[in-house]
Amino acid sequence: MKHRKSYEEISERLKKGKAVVLTAEEVKKMAREQGLKAVARKVDVVTTATFGAMCSSGAFVNFGHSTPPIKMEKVWLNDVPAYAGLAAVDAYIGATEVSEHNPEYGGAHVIEDLIAGKNVKLKAIGRGTDCYPRREIETYINKKTINECFLFNPRNAYQNYAAATNSTERTIYTYMGILLPNFGNATYATTGELSPLLNDPELRTIGIGTRIFLGGTQGFIAWNGTQFNTTQPRGRNQVPLKPSATLSLIGDLKRMSREFIRAAVFERYGISLYVGIGVPIPVLDEEIAKFVAVRDRDINTFLYDYGQQSHPVMAQVSYADLKSGNIRLQGRAIKTAPLSSVYKARKIAARLKQWLQKGNFIISQPVQDLPKNAAVHKLFIREVK
Repeated sequence: MKHRKSYEEISERLKKGKAVVLTAEEVKKMAREQGLKAVARKVDVVTTATFGAMCSSGAFVNFGHSTPPIKMEKVWLNDVPAYAGLAAVDAYIGATEVSEHNPEYGGAHVIEDLIAGKNVKLKAIGRGTDCYPRREIETYINKKTINECFLFNPRNAYQNYAAATNSTERTIYTYMGILLPNFGNATYATTGELSPLLNDPELRTIGIGTRIFLGGTQGFIAWNGTQFNTTQPRGRNQVPLKPSATLSLIGDLKRMSREFIRAAVFERYGISLYVGIGVPIPVLDEEIAKFVAVRDRDINTFLYDYGQQSHPVMAQVSYADLKSGNIRLQGRAIKTAPLSSVYKARKIAARLKQWLQKGNFIISQPVQDLPKNAAVHKLFIREVK
């Protein structure tokens, strides 16, 4: 008889301190040694994690009102423009926005500085109105002086991602890092068998309202992420072969840690934000047990030539090969390098496991499933008359 568990059963076991919680790497070892039936019967929750560059990230900030008050129409934080087309003293600082005076400092750095408790220079201007007469303000803020400050990331935690290489005679600088000429290297951007959405490829337990680890504190999945695509071809164990589902995430920036949120500069490309994410997967049945047992050797992605504008596919490679340090392409060995940190992902999975075991983290069923058949549309360029 197939063993099934409910969310309520697992939650009750967690409350009583009797739940069996394993990290994604631990459960794969158990599956090899004891089989999937044992995993389905014995394991309650599996913790998954990733730590990588996620450009589609940012934070909402409410500064509070000054005396006299101002309707902020243009805002800068440490000389980085923030979007102020909201209410009078709300703004959104995007991770990839760049300082007007320092190309190696941007919104991601502002976010990191706020998390660290540093003072951040606020400059704002407005036209002035009867109810908001002040026209400009210049002061310093920090996470203790502002009101709400929460991370809201439109697209994080890609379900698989492409690998990149470069066939041309010149070095190129990309969001996939520096790609050396003549297939001099290949880079990849997923933690493979640790990655959250690769351990639940059909999104059975991950949906809107799912509580997660985000940047060192507890956060939530707010919606599907942008460029959400569940129509991609799939390989073994239903794992997509191309970038597929994504998550829109929210969490309290004031409670986050620089250990799990870090600004990054990609040479001659721009600014990004490294985000630490951990997602618990309740083992409801044998199908979920099979999904969380997925190995790097079973997860494939496409290797693209970023040196060509059309980004042609050069090969299909496994994460076992990518993580080994080199892959074979056209009869030669190519060195590989990760853009995500498996070391940090392991720390996140272990931290989330501890929270669950101590009863500090609640498992609950998503309030709504993520879309099942969503596709991505390209931008068609039409002549503007």
